[in-house]
Amino acid sequence: MTQLTLYNTRTRTKEVFTPIDPANVRAYLCGPTVYDRAHIGNARNVVIFDILIRLLRRLYPKVTYVRNITDIDDKINARAKERGLPIEQVTEGPIRWYHEDMGALYTLPPDIEPRATEHLPEIIDIIERLIANGHAYVADGHVLFSVASDPDYGKFSGRTPDELIAGARVDVAPYKRDAGDFVLWKPSTPDLPGWDSPWGRGRPGWHIECSAMSWKLLGPDFDIHGGGDDLIFPHHENEIAQSCCAFPGSHFAKVWVHNRMLLVNGEKMSKSLGNFKVLHDVLETAPGEAVRLLLMRSHYRSTLDFSDAGLIEAKAELDRFYRALALFPDLEPSKEIHESVFDAICDDLNTPSAISVLHMLATSALHGVRQSAAELLSAGRFLGLFNATPEEWFRGGIDQSAIDDLIMQRVEARKRKDFAESDRLRDEIAKHGVIIEDGPGGTYKLRKA
Repeated sequence: MTQLTLYNTRTRTKEVFTPIDPANVRAYLCGPTVYDRAHIGNARNVVIFDILIRLLRRLYPKVTYVRNITDIDDKINARAKERGLPIEQVTEGPIRWYHEDMGALYTLPPDIEPRATEHLPEIIDIIERLIANGHAYVADGHVLFSVASDPDYGKFSGRTPDELIAGARVDVAPYKRDAGDFVLWKPSTPDLPGWDSPWGRGRPGWHIECSAMSWKLLGPDFDIHGGGDDLIFPHHENEIAQSCCAFPGSHFAKVWVHNRMLLVNGEKMSKSLGNFKVLHDVLETAPGEAVRLLLMRSHYRSTLDFSDAGLIEAKAELDRFYRALALFPDLEPSKEIHESVFDAICDDLNTPSAISVLHMLATSALHGVRQSAAELLSAGRFLGLFNATPEEWFRGGIDQSAIDDLIMQRVEARKRKDFAESDRLRDEIAKHGVIIEDGPGGTYKLRKA
């Protein structure tokens, strides 16, 4: 059996993955803060984690995949205040858009998608544990984590005390014992969202939310935690500190998988540079499968340069693959994934190597070898590709009869108030390249993804 190896940010080495419980591999991915549409950088870690989850489900009998939604955040509060709306109405649209956009990239939905607003009891519980353990203190209506109380603080990110303070960009408030102490709970003025707590009406800090949700759903120790490398500090450093200090003897996540951020046309993505790529806008110009392939073409730990030219190349690669598949009507995928593709993904998710094997199989299939076409189909589907038939792909990827059937199923599900099934069908419709937008009274509109 091929062994899975992953680069672990915690140990800074590539190591063989050994689950805590082989009967249930538990994985957590930091999800979106829902105040606006996702950008193309947000999509990279979801696609990479999607490939990891697909692989884990081939290797183990059960995988519990959790991806959170951060729906308590000061950026959300600012939007709510600006628009005169409760935060629930501000976050409703971005959550729906996020599901649609990630569905259009053919990423698997998480098994559980917790929201911070649903986990205030767990957040308060952890804070109380930290106070009781001497790792947190109350000051001026705030509760803060004391970094000096944790001798391991800073080891994960490898930063010195001075670098920790500079990197955190923290407000050196007079009530802090140490400049690097970070907020676990803060007071809310009457015009801001707030929840009752032992320390008065207020709201949690960002870092404590993920610790509470992962603890509730995966336990104090679990297998894999993922996210972009921009989260290593302060977010993940702080998650580790508060979780391990709240639950003495625990190690929180065993393996940390971080993807590098991406560039756009050779430069860091920035609104000021005019190269900020909203994922929805990208999907308006290219098939979701082409965007997915482009995000896979560079290894997740290397910098990816996202460009229009790269997107055209990814689409051309898919055209070639689909031409190879089109030569064999009624083609069934091979029962086994091609060994070289499987081995590549087991080797720290080496997607560029796996894609090179797809090209080798396509070349053979284009020369008339049916078995190669079957192996190409099987390997591509394992990687989240080939979600259309060749006929659908070359006419735009839309199978209208299949979409119509799914839409009718969803209408019936909404009539039954089976919203979980309705959400699943919405994501399934998005995989066909169509976004369904709900309106009042059960009405809806369709648009191409």
